[in-house]
Amino acid sequence: MSINSHHKSRHLIKSFEGEALKKRSFVTKIADFLTSYFGTFGFLLINAVIYSVWVLGNTGKIPGFPQIDPYPYSFMNSFVSIEAIILAVIVLISQNRENQRDVLRQEFGLQVELISEKEITKILSLLKEILAEQKKTKSDPELDEMTEVIDAGYIERKLKEQLENPEDKLIAKLEKNIKENIIPKI
Repeated sequence: MSINSHHKSRHLIKSFEGEALKKRSFVTKIADFLTSYFGTFGFLLINAVIYSVWVLGNTGKIPGFPQIDPYPYSFMNSFVSIEAIILAVIVLISQNRENQRDVLRQEFGLQVELISEKEITKILSLLKEILAEQKKTKSDPELDEMTEVIDAGYIERKLKEQLENPEDKLIAKLEKNIKENIIPKI
């Protein structure tokens, strides 16, 4: 691969990332920003300080702190639960976007691999022709197999079959076993 084509492919990937980041909705941008903050030591420290002050203040260890939530800290438990729900939803929003982007990356990678496969097959075919012209043809079944065109559609269909609702296949298998092994005995 030439330096120029390597630079072009890097540029395509960067522009792909840039476009994906630009196309995010406002809510997703906020979720990404908050998620990047939630995963920091600072966020953990702020939470630890707030909840420590809350507990110490409500046990009377901080003078002048109004004891509005005595042990078992019902208000604090409610706040922690609400915070956990909000954090979970925000992280899930961000992860869903990441998953969508990963699917696009994988599709892009598959397309590049299919193009590479075609190019390699062509190179091997040319090599086989060169060897034949030089009359150095020795039967090479491995080379013959490698120069065959791969049916990507067949591979895709087989993958879809494997990924199609495995629970349905399991249930069908169980039903078959029940009919064959249990029902006849009854």
